[in-house]
Amino acid sequence: MRRVIVACIRLYQVCVSPFLPRSCRFYPTCSEYAIQAVARYGVVRGLLLAAYRILRCNPFSPGGYDPVK
Repeated sequence: MRRVIVACIRLYQVCVSPFLPRSCRFYPTCSEYAIQAVARYGVVRGLLLAAYRILRCNPFSPGGYDPVK
């Protein structure tokens, strides 16, 4: 299941993301963070962490370096 989720995120990075303006305020990017979180914590917890990260990625957030912990 992890491979399927990671493949979907990679597909987004290659096919969708290049056509959108760069808007991620964090490093690593939210999609890369999602891949790392799924690899480290599994599908359910990894996707929850990624969803929380995406919610924090907004114009009111200072952003910055935010690795998967």
